[in-house]
Amino acid sequence: MNSNSRTSPSSLSVCSDTQLQLPSTLGLKQKLPITDALTRQVQDNRNTIRAILNGEDERLLVIVGPCSLHHPDSALEYAEKLLALAQSLNDEIFLVMRTYIEKPRTTVGWKGLAYDPWLNGSNDVHAGLEIARILLRDIVAKGLPIANEVLHPIAAGYFDDLMSWAAVGARTTESQVHRELVSGLGIPVGFKNGTDGGVAIACDAMRAAAHQHTHFGVNSQGVAAVIKTDGNPDTHLVLRGGIAGPNYDRFSVATAKTAMDKAALPSRILVDCSHSNSGKSHTRQPGVFANVLEQRLDGEHSLKGMMLESHLYEGCQVLGKSLRYGVSVTDACLGWDATEASLTHAALTLAKAKPRMKVIAV
Repeated sequence: MNSNSRTSPSSLSVCSDTQLQLPSTLGLKQKLPITDALTRQVQDNRNTIRAILNGEDERLLVIVGPCSLHHPDSALEYAEKLLALAQSLNDEIFLVMRTYIEKPRTTVGWKGLAYDPWLNGSNDVHAGLEIARILLRDIVAKGLPIANEVLHPIAAGYFDDLMSWAAVGARTTESQVHRELVSGLGIPVGFKNGTDGGVAIACDAMRAAAHQHTHFGVNSQGVAAVIKTDGNPDTHLVLRGGIAGPNYDRFSVATAKTAMDKAALPSRILVDCSHSNSGKSHTRQPGVFANVLEQRLDGEHSLKGMMLESHLYEGCQVLGKSLRYGVSVTDACLGWDATEASLTHAALTLAKAKPRMKVIAV
């Protein structure tokens, strides 16, 4: 498939301003609005995730989907498959689709759909913002909650009304700007441990984001402004491993809980089954998933959920003129069949583990 042959949404009107001035976040939301019904749906999904994090909902939270979205058609096909699976597993697992449209780069590389939607280095950010918002809106309209990484502080405002969950990555968890940004988001947000594998930085981030802040920012009209935030009570830790190796094992989880206790933070942990926890091998993700599930079944109540990188087909590919449909262009992903098998098995295992209720005749 030629990446340049994709059909763009017909409603796009790309800005041609030579100064490359961006629309305000309010302007893009008004141009590509969501309905009141979708707004309520997003809020309901956020409340469900909060309930899971707080132990009020005993379901397993799973953030699952492509490492990054690069092709609207394959993303929508994945969403349709995930929606059907979510409906069948809903009693045991609450599925949230990973819909990352920004990607952090260690040095250089493709930065994501919002930056370079044509995958050719043209960096058509104006088209990227619109294509990304239309795609995310379409996925939400199918009935799925979605998750994103909060990467660039300005970009977050273009999509925050669509997100039910967000993450701050290992490279940015230490950033004061991101901690302040999260303090003003009405979204459950997971802070990943640092690249060294330690959790101290993430604990500091959660404490900082829980507080009120006054900071420099850009308001919804696109004007530099003083931003005042209320603090975010719905942050949590995401274990993703580090330079020293994985950190999803029982000892690492116990160590993370101790650090959170010392920081007076609630023990709410998600495990990223990819990245350093899988040794950056997508085929190891199911094993990590199974291990964490076993810990949860053994009574580790701090483990609220997991993350999986998954696409229609397994593996990854290098950007070029001809791309395989439904295959990641960033990190290697599980294929759909393996994803479905892992999640279905987990739901069956969780259902069997529920205590049987005795029916007493009165």
